[in-house]
Amino acid sequence: MDLYNGLVPMVIETSGRGERAYDIYSLLLKERIIFLGTPINDQIANLIIAQLLFLNREDPEKEIQMYINSPGGMIYAGLAIYDTLRLISAPVMTVAVGLTASFGTVLLAAGTKGRRFALPNATIHMHQPWSSGGGGQASDIEIQAREILRQRDLLNLILAERTGQPLSRIEDDTDRDFYMTAAKGVEYGLIDAVLQPADKEKSKPGNGK
Repeated sequence: MDLYNGLVPMVIETSGRGERAYDIYSLLLKERIIFLGTPINDQIANLIIAQLLFLNREDPEKEIQMYINSPGGMIYAGLAIYDTLRLISAPVMTVAVGLTASFGTVLLAAGTKGRRFALPNATIHMHQPWSSGGGGQASDIEIQAREILRQRDLLNLILAERTGQPLSRIEDDTDRDFYMTAAKGVEYGLIDAVLQPADKEKSKPGNGK
């Protein structure tokens, strides 16, 4: 964590009241921009949720931008972000940057319809949940297996609803690793458009209204 903090740039902002130093993420937050650039775990989920709730309280009608470059991660943590994103009234623009995989793709698709984008060279990935392994008695393993299947069915339903694809196709495509280009993501319904250099106006806050 100390190494990570040492790599986060600090930005000096000058105003009539003098100079103030911000880490880059806090400065982005002032502009209603959230950047998810790590695997998703409980700590990251809590940070993202807190930012969403704060920005929604600041202005429940002004758009929030979320840039996603994440390999996914813990399903429970991801669902906590997803539910919060869908709960708040502020529209949320999502943008795939680099790689959005696994639950990162679910969050990408969760953005406000019409405001879900990817950069031209982004890669979008889907798959079914996988177990990190677990031991114990046979009955415990059975319980874990049932929970994994429940999660799989839930995520498939979410993706079907957010993309407009038939559930059967989602089930087939997520059975194994499934990769898409940004353009294919548009065809699939995960995003609404690919952001090109000439589309800078689209990425400005508030243009989703």
